[in-house]
Amino acid sequence: MGDISLSWTDRRAFLQAALAGAALPSLAGGAESLPNPSATFLEPARELPLRDDADVIVCGGGPAGVAAALAAARAGARTRLFEVHGCLGGVWTAGLLTYIFDFDKPGMTRELTQQLDQRHARRHPNPSRFVYEPEAMKLLLEELCGAAGVQLQLHTRVAAAHRDGNRLTTVITESKSGREAWRARVFIDATGDGDVGAQAGCAWEIGQGPAGPTQPLTLNALAVVRDAAALGEFISFYAGDQRHLPAVEAFQREIARAGCEASYGHPTLFHVRDNLLLVMINHEYGVLPFDAAQMTAATLRARGEVHRIVHALADLGGPWAGMQVVASAEQIGVRDGRRIRGRYTVTREDLVQGARHPDAVARVTFNVDIHAPTREQNREETISHGNFRMKPYDIPLRALLARDVDGLLIAGRCISGDFLAHASYRVTGNAVAMGEAAGKVAALAAQTNRLPHEVSWSEVGPLTD
Repeated sequence: MGDISLSWTDRRAFLQAALAGAALPSLAGGAESLPNPSATFLEPARELPLRDDADVIVCGGGPAGVAAALAAARAGARTRLFEVHGCLGGVWTAGLLTYIFDFDKPGMTRELTQQLDQRHARRHPNPSRFVYEPEAMKLLLEELCGAAGVQLQLHTRVAAAHRDGNRLTTVITESKSGREAWRARVFIDATGDGDVGAQAGCAWEIGQGPAGPTQPLTLNALAVVRDAAALGEFISFYAGDQRHLPAVEAFQREIARAGCEASYGHPTLFHVRDNLLLVMINHEYGVLPFDAAQMTAATLRARGEVHRIVHALADLGGPWAGMQVVASAEQIGVRDGRRIRGRYTVTREDLVQGARHPDAVARVTFNVDIHAPTREQNREETISHGNFRMKPYDIPLRALLARDVDGLLIAGRCISGDFLAHASYRVTGNAVAMGEAAGKVAALAAQTNRLPHEVSWSEVGPLTD
């Protein structure tokens, strides 16, 4: 075979053509090929295979979903877990996040930390924020779910949800096995973007208003270098020190010296292990995470930017010589998706007052963290903090209980909260705590033939080590 590698000019032209294709229909067939915005297609009704062998079904296998499934299964509930990607972990693994925030909590967060340490897969001694190895995390989560008896199905997307009156009874999945129906006594939406809640008819919000603006997306990547120690001044928290912003600023200067500007105003390198680094340099602005065309275009742009900047850094030579992307994320990282309306809404006032609740499922310590919604604002202030002083606060179980649909719990960043509160609790340490709580409540509700909102948190919590 001949050499089919693309130059950066060729790649830019290819991406421009691909992005245009994602945004517009083909014109090859003339005007009659353009879709009619008002046209619809009536899908014929058909019978689907139905499985009714679970007490609890968890939709989404990210940090919240895995914690929910583990908690439910360990409590004795027959538990199914559906995940759209080919691995568990969501943003931790498919998204190559590699950096964890707000993780020093009782319960499953400490178990995961200890397990990562046993596998020598965690960098830095800080129990609240640290770097981990994504591949080790994949295997750990799979083994934990297997040991707990979770019935796991990967490569499966929840496509619809159906109610009997006000109670959610059935979800529909799409996979290589086709379209299938699944019943359970209790469901947990841990999709991140609140897909199940929206499909079931729950009210929801997004961003700072009815249609945004939303926080930007980020596509992460892993890169190999010849000598990580030679790049230590550009790597945040390298070798256990506390340098972050000085390393970011130094890295930003190197990107500029390479003739580039990162779309993320705080470009960051993290040390994963040996000579393997996480590269976090991308922002994608104004993208709705439930719009497939927008997500496709954002992913293509982001991957092109990451490769372009890493290639330019390698061309600088010196300690950058030989730098190469070895993996880019399968899942672009979403900060700001749907927030499903619950029986309590966490608000800015909770953060100001440091709210305490008798049904607290998690104590949040992470500050408000708002990434600029546009590239122009990113150049002026990449990250803002809401212009108020936050106190550690509780997330109550009521914020995990869907208001509009019975039999549905929500866990992770799609719980009930306003924009400012969400900008604090959305990090994965809190997602794990919420998922663990949701799983325990779901199991008890299913086993006692009750709805989740009929279960008192005092019967379940608090979470302990």
